[in-house]
Amino acid sequence: MTSSGQMPVKAATNEEIGGRIFFSGAERSLVEEDEIRLTSVGVDIGSSTSHLMFSRITLERLDTRYVVSDREVLFASDIFLTPYAVNDEIDTDVLAAFIEEAYKASGIRREDVDTGALILTGVAVRRRNARAIGELFASEAGKFVAVSAGDHLETIMAAHGSGAVAASETGRSILNIDIGGGTTKLALCKAGEVVDLTAVEAGARLVATDDAGVINRLERFGALALGEGIGLGDVLSEARKSALADQLAERICAAIDGTLTAEFRRLGQMDIKAPIDGIVVSGGVSEYFYDKAGEDFGDIGSELAKALRQRLEARGVPILPHLDGIRATVVGASQYTVQVSGSTIFFDPAATLPMRNIPVIAPPMDLPETIVVDDVAAAVAGHLDLYNLGTGDQPVALALHWTGSASFHRLDALARGLIAGLAPILAQGHPLAIVADGDIGGLLGLHVRENDLTANPIVSIDGIELSDFDFVDIGEVLSATGSVPVVVKSLVFPGEGAAGKQEDAA
Repeated sequence: MTSSGQMPVKAATNEEIGGRIFFSGAERSLVEEDEIRLTSVGVDIGSSTSHLMFSRITLERLDTRYVVSDREVLFASDIFLTPYAVNDEIDTDVLAAFIEEAYKASGIRREDVDTGALILTGVAVRRRNARAIGELFASEAGKFVAVSAGDHLETIMAAHGSGAVAASETGRSILNIDIGGGTTKLALCKAGEVVDLTAVEAGARLVATDDAGVINRLERFGALALGEGIGLGDVLSEARKSALADQLAERICAAIDGTLTAEFRRLGQMDIKAPIDGIVVSGGVSEYFYDKAGEDFGDIGSELAKALRQRLEARGVPILPHLDGIRATVVGASQYTVQVSGSTIFFDPAATLPMRNIPVIAPPMDLPETIVVDDVAAAVAGHLDLYNLGTGDQPVALALHWTGSASFHRLDALARGLIAGLAPILAQGHPLAIVADGDIGGLLGLHVRENDLTANPIVSIDGIELSDFDFVDIGEVLSATGSVPVVVKSLVFPGEGAAGKQEDAA
């Protein structure tokens, strides 16, 4: 059996011929080629800025899967101030014109793009905005991954994209500080994972001015910081700019120390017990922080970067270079992997397959010989919330690492824990979708159905390794093998894989 990988928006058209998966109009067999090159675009649309990046992803075959061996940036668009119409709605006509201009400037046609990632953050995540923006990419609906990133997910993505997660793989404790237009995201990284995070009401565009220094944008937390006596239409003096930047820098430092009041936090308090070995700064303000900015956007980005650097340097913690700064979340284009599903799978009813564009969660779970139902449920529910999937708006595939015996009691406790943790998903009628790496798919699915643990459709397959930031298509059963083709796509971040590790130089 052969399978192949892809993500929330199908990567071109895939055809099954004789149990083999062929990729795109080029009629290339993923199984037969040792190297594949894809043209990918990352699109990041946020509350303050929007930008695109075109990359060439080179994949090399490693056993039954493809891994990224090289990523070359072909073109990076200008940083564009996200346009607004009325009622905080994004002006999609102006945004569409910017996107078309970026394609034109890149020299890459839409039909030449093999795959991509559309990342929505801030107000772009709101339902009406997201739907309207999605329509701009309707013709790429089979190619693009669409990720609506709330505070948790945006924080995690920035930490991956900046290189902070990769830098922590050596055992160091690395803090990523991602400073955007409206919020600052903090992520503590250890052993290649984000272990703690928070989000702060502090950003460069809480207050913005025109060329004459007159305030033309004033967010709620910007107004609170400025105080009474100054507002829209008033001139923002340099002294007030500096004072505002100092106040916001202090707010960020308070979040690092775990002393920031709830009023200025969008997430829980951080609890950093061990010493921090290094700090990485990403986001729009990082361009000023690392002296790479070449344009003034009429905000307090420069002042905030200066105020924060002074405070961080005074702490004596090494400041590490970032990877791709403001573009930390957008380079995440995608990668194909090719994996073979086991033949001991279970799905019911048959019409459940195929499933397309399903986000994956891989909650860390210890599965001892005596599995505790509540522990499994808590791990799954927590991971759903972490990745902004707890609303139940879309189906989710749960990646499971399985070892040990397949006794009735272990299977039963695991199944009940998974179903309890996935309750918001199942309540909306979505299938119970489980993808295990161990040989457990058929038994687990059969156990759930025979014991009437859920009335929802069930898809339980094995022999596949997945992780967070993966997306899957699960095809129909191939009659010759009793297996299913699984197309997996993964977000690619500049700080990981072939993109290189973080260096220690300041």
